Order: sequence, then C-alpha cells, then structure tokens
Amino acid sequence: MALHAARRDPRAHWLLLLLGLAVLLAALSLHAVVTGMAGGSGPSAAYASPAPPEATAGGPVLRLDRAKPVTRRMPTRTIALTFDDGPDPRWTPQVLDVLRRHHAHATFFVVGARVNAHPELVRRILAEGHELGSHSFTHTDLGEAPPWRAELELSLTRKAIAAATGREATLLRPPFSSTVSAMTDLQYDALRAAARTGHVAVLADLDSNDWRRPGAPAIVRAATPQGGRGAVVLMHDGGGDRSQTVAALDRLLPRLTGQGYRFATVSQGIGALDSTVEAGLATRFSGTALRWAQSGAAGLAAVMNGLLGVALVLGLARLAVQVVCAQVHVRRVRRPKRHRPPVDAPVSVIVPAYNEAANIAATVRSLVASAYPALEVIVVDDGSSDGTADIVERMRLRGVRVIRQANAGKPAALNTGIRAARADLLVLVDGDTVFQPDTVGRLVQGFADPTVGAISGNTKVANRRRLLGRWQHLEYVIGFNLDRRMYDVLRCMPTIPGAIGAFRRQVLVGVGGVPSDTLAEDTDLTMKVLRAGWRVTYEESAIAWTEAPSSLRQLWRQRYRWCYGTLQAMWKHRGSLREPGTGGRLGRRGLPYLTVFQVVLPLTAPAVDVFALYGLVFLPWTKLAVAWLGLLLLQGFTAAYALRLDRERFGPLWTLPFQQLVYRQVMYLVVVQSVVTAVIGNRLRWQRMVRTGEAAALVEV
Repeated sequence: MALHAARRDPRAHWLLLLLGLAVLLAALSLHAVVTGMAGGSGPSAAYASPAPPEATAGGPVLRLDRAKPVTRRMPTRTIALTFDDGPDPRWTPQVLDVLRRHHAHATFFVVGARVNAHPELVRRILAEGHELGSHSFTHTDLGEAPPWRAELELSLTRKAIAAATGREATLLRPPFSSTVSAMTDLQYDALRAAARTGHVAVLADLDSNDWRRPGAPAIVRAATPQGGRGAVVLMHDGGGDRSQTVAALDRLLPRLTGQGYRFATVSQGIGALDSTVEAGLATRFSGTALRWAQSGAAGLAAVMNGLLGVALVLGLARLAVQVVCAQVHVRRVRRPKRHRPPVDAPVSVIVPAYNEAANIAATVRSLVASAYPALEVIVVDDGSSDGTADIVERMRLRGVRVIRQANAGKPAALNTGIRAARADLLVLVDGDTVFQPDTVGRLVQGFADPTVGAISGNTKVANRRRLLGRWQHLEYVIGFNLDRRMYDVLRCMPTIPGAIGAFRRQVLVGVGGVPSDTLAEDTDLTMKVLRAGWRVTYEESAIAWTEAPSSLRQLWRQRYRWCYGTLQAMWKHRGSLREPGTGGRLGRRGLPYLTVFQVVLPLTAPAVDVFALYGLVFLPWTKLAVAWLGLLLLQGFTAAYALRLDRERFGPLWTLPFQQLVYRQVMYLVVVQSVVTAVIGNRLRWQRMVRTGEAAALVEV
C-alpha cells in the first residue's frame, strides 16, 4: 500500500511501540523479582568457607569499616529480638501487637521491595519505638551476588526506607545469614563491602529456626539464652506462614521477663545512638520514584493477568458460539427445504480487471465453463497496461463482453459492469478468481427467498503448496468461512468477499452501487445492503479459488488495505447501532464482534507476546509449556473442525504451531499500523497485489 504521507509520517509509532513493549517487559521483570522472594535463614552456599576467626569469634554486631573487625555483644539479661523478611501485611501487625502488649521493643530487618509495598507498616514500626535495619531489596544472597548487584540491593533498600519514613537505616543483616559463628567468607566479604557505605552488620547469637515451623515450644526453646546471657535472637515476621512465630513470641516475652530479662533494640542493647539518620531530599525523592515504579509494575502485571484472562474467556466464548452456530448452519443446510422452483434466471458475472494478465484467461474460462444455463460475462478492463483486455478479446468466447475504461479504481469498474449488465442477478468476481462449474448455480439458489438481497460464496486459497499459502488457507477456513457460518445464523454478515458474491440488481441500485469512499468496498457494500433491510446469507457449496499473496510483503499490503478499509466501513456504519431490523443486527452483533476480535484483541497481542517472553524467563517452564500446548490444542481443534466442515484435508494442521510464531505477529502488526494510520488521519491508497498466475495453474492442474 502506498501512503499519502506528506503531512504526517506514522513510522514513529513503531519506535513508540518498541519502547512501550520494552518498558512493559522491564516492569514485568521488576514485578517478578520483587514478588518471587522467599524467606529463611542459614547460609545458601553449601560449600563456602568460614569467615575469619576474628569475626566469627566475636559478638553479633560488627563494624567492618576498619582494618580489623570490631564486634559488640548484648549485656547480661538483655535480649534484642530481631525480625527478618518483613514487613508482611498479615504477620507484622500481629508481631507488633504482641510486642506492644508486653511492652517490648525489637529490631526489624526489612526487605526493600516489601517496604515499598507496605510503607505504612514501616512507619508503624518506628512510631512504636522499634528499630529498622536493611535486609536487602529482593532478599538476595549478598555473598553470592556480584558486587554491583549487592551494592544496588542495599542502595535501593535505603531509598525505599527513606521514602516511607524520611530516615535511612544503617543496620544490615544479609539474607540467608544466621549466627555469627556460621558466617561464611562470602558473607564476610559482602559485609565488608557494605561497611564502606556506612552499614553496620547484625547477625545473631540464637537462631530460632522459626522459618522451619518446628512448633511454638521448639521456637521458644531455641530463642531462650542460657545462664542469663544476653543475646541477639533471630526470628521472622515475613516470608511465609509465621503463625508459630507469633504464638512463640507471646510465650517467650512473659517467660523471660519473669526471669529478669529486658527486651531492647540492637542499638539500645549495646548502648549506641539511634541507628537511623535523617534522609536527604534526593534519597527520599528517588525512593518515592522507586515505589511508584514498583507499584506501577504491580499494576501492569495485574492488568496483563486480567487481559490474558479476558482474552481466554473471549476466545473460548467465541469458539463456543462458532461451533454452535456452525452446527445450526449445517442442520439448516441439510434440512429439507420447502418446495421452491430452482433459480435459473439469467445471471451477469462482472469481472473488474486491472493488470490481471496472469489470471484473467483462467478466470474467464472457468466462468464460461459454468453449468449454469443463462450466463453472460462482462470483463471491465480498468485501464490495464499489461494487455488484460486484449487477452480476453483474443479468446473470442461466446457470452463474454469486454468493456474498456480509463483507470478509475475497482468500485468504478464494478459500477460500469453493473450498468452494462442485462440480468437482474449479478455475480461480482475478482480477476484472479477461478470458479468451479457448479459455483454460479449453487451461489444464486438462495435468491429463491425473496428476502435475500445478497449471498456470499466460499473463498478458498488455491496456491497453498508453500508454507505461507498453507497459513492463509487455514486462516480462510477458520477465520473467514467459520465466521461466515456464524454471521449467517446471527443474520449480521458484515462482508461478502470481492472474490465471490451475488446480488440482486435492485439491491445494488437501491444502495447506490458499489461505494468508493472506503478501501474495503466489499465490506462497505455488504453493510449498506444490511442497513437497507435485506438479508445476506452464506452458501458454503459455492466455491471460488483465489490466488493468495505469495510473499510476506504482498500479504502485508493486502491485509493492511483490508484492515484499514474495514475500520473505515465500521466507522461509516456506526449509526447501525441504533437501527432496527437487519441494520440493528449488524450494529449490535456484527460491529462489536469485529471491534473485539479484529481490532481490540490484535492491538493487545504485542503485550501478550511480551508477557510470554517474560514467562520464559521468570515462570516455571512446565506451566508455560502446558498453557501453550493447551492453547495450541484448542486452536488445533478449531482448525480441524473448520476443515471438516469445509471438507478439506487435515494435512495443513502441522503448520499451525509455526503460524503462531510468524503469521500471527504479521497480522497483529497490520492492525497496529492500520489503527495508527486511521488515528493520525493519513489516507491509504489502493495498490493492487502482484499476480503470478500460480493459482490459475494449480486449479487447471
């Protein structure tokens, strides 16, 4: 298709589309990282070496910004309860309630991503006199992470806390750590690197192992110091089911308080100043931006999940409606009809032709060979430069007329043929289409019903030897002819294809002939017929063989014009939404169906593909494979059912998986391009598809 793009060039939308998809993928990835976190303690590196003795032999509070570690311990009968992996909207409030009930304070090592998700809980922690520390942003093992990742984890957590509270936390407990004696050399190196950014490491004297959920009594035993010693006790308020932790805490606090223990924050326990400091404006601002980004990513993920759910429901509903309507259509076709005399009135076949030298001879021969008794063929040469009209004239076939005119476009050529036709029943045929001998006779029998104004035939792809042809063959059988059965039953047929359609002359005259103000003149004309009060039906046994595009470039041009023209026709006939009768059925059945399945869902398809790419990286492959195979089987069932209805072989079904990987993307990008072209107001110009004559050769063979 050529574009009149002197004023506005729509190509920038591809850059915007790629940018939008990249942002979507980044947002989904962020959401996957911040929501795929687990909890727990203990070193994750099974074969890591222990940390230096000067660190593991000291206390659990470590300053590592000097040449040698400086460690501190809790005084006698002083316990610093510490909680990791929060804040959690379910368990953190319960832990805080227990602490408040027993007048105890604790230190919470929070995960930055969860701080962004629940900032109100972090503010409550500080408001009730507790202390905050960092537990990384995504609960990653800082010892195993590369240095840049570890630094980023701590920086993002600091910003998240600053955005929520206005303060920065300097205490740090690395994920998957436990007691100071269990510290590994990798964790030690990570903590020394963190010390250079002002962090003070806090490990534990006692690990309650509550994350293993051993039961409240076992947790209480593990968290109880021996001999009145002070201790930093490791517990969890997030990362899993912490009901046992809450129950154990409610027993531990009164028991140890009765033994003379006091419960303090880490800083209070060692007699240090408040570990949090006032955050700078830049840190708070960047933290707020980070929280917005995380919230936006969560919203996008929810939208994508909802979109996929809606698309799946719509797809299943569409299939169900198609199958039900197809069965109704089959029964209607097989049902004995009321006795009506066969239609044998004269028929004029009109063939608009512009540079159709490759196929025109086969087209005209197939029409002349028709078994229909009273037939004239009118070939309207629309200013061809390849001798199309000369080819037809040299054939000297009886009943064939050639009309030459200056190039004025397909609608004008059709209208010229309509004016010249002698019969009251008209069949409009593209110049690359080949009929079977019984096609015309089968096509016009529906006119025995006086309410029928137009009839659609069954278009089939002739050149299906190559992969692209097989894909289009499946699309014609599934997407076009299966839909036409449904439209016929619902009495809202929006399109009679230009390749094969029959009309009463009075209908065409009544609607003003073939319209020329849209690029989908066949869709526009069919909608006008419906709005004029006539029935439009589908005759599956009237078969026309057509040549489909043989390259992706040609396919793009054809579908771009089809899609853009369909959008024009839908907008032009939007008034049918308020009409009664057949026009209202078009407006309230046909147009919504076209809008959803030919515009809206294809527009969302790029985002669905990005979601699939995200799934390959972040979702379990087994679930993704099962989902993909399930959808493929559903599509395969639909295709097999449609092929069976059309009495076609099942052989092309093997190409269906590959169709989803290439052809589908071309089709939805066509819709994107068409919508953008329509929105920005550019006009698309008709440009014919290059014909090879392959379809005619295949049919003749």
